[in-house]
Amino acid sequence: MPRDTFEARLDALRTDVCAMGRDVTERLDRAVTAYEQRDPEAGRAVADADGEINERYLDLEAECIDLLALHQPVASDLRLVVASFKILTDLERVGDLAANLGGYVDAMAGDTVPSVPITDIGEMTLAQLRDAIAAYETGDAQRCRDVAAADTDLDERCGAATNDLVRSLVNHTPDDDVAPTLADTRRYLLTVRDLERAGDHAVNIAARTLYMVENDAGLIY
Repeated sequence: MPRDTFEARLDALRTDVCAMGRDVTERLDRAVTAYEQRDPEAGRAVADADGEINERYLDLEAECIDLLALHQPVASDLRLVVASFKILTDLERVGDLAANLGGYVDAMAGDTVPSVPITDIGEMTLAQLRDAIAAYETGDAQRCRDVAAADTDLDERCGAATNDLVRSLVNHTPDDDVAPTLADTRRYLLTVRDLERAGDHAVNIAARTLYMVENDAGLIY
């Protein structure tokens, strides 16, 4: 494969990964908004569209494999393809988490438990994802480190929300039918967990990008 053709395919890969990243982030944003507005139809739409992300993931994964097999890239080019390959996996999993959140909203019974700061947690997660994708797009090493540093705040916020949910359940005054409260509490806990996991995937993206840019595996765990 001619060098200029290979470089064009590398550029296209990076552009396509960023586009997928923005799409996945938008889907997560829509899922968080559906939760905030108690909009089951919007949540269901996010969940039902997950197949589109899976198809894009498989197409771009195949492109990474072709680039590795046909050209045998070295040094920085190799790191870009390998990092992109792994970042695609993180993005696909964030897409799965967005679909999960959409499904939780669709199944909510109503206002059966105290308000949980899902919107605030969601905004923190979305900010991490946007920063991680921007760092990959521009090769910004410092932004990668900032994403990793911000994850501590997200973990603390998720931990506090989880504790509040458990406390509210313990202090709940039983009524004739506690099943809806128990079911909704479980979904809220899963929502917090999944947003925290999405933040972890943002850190993974930042770590892979830092490896790509500086050959530094310090953020990878």
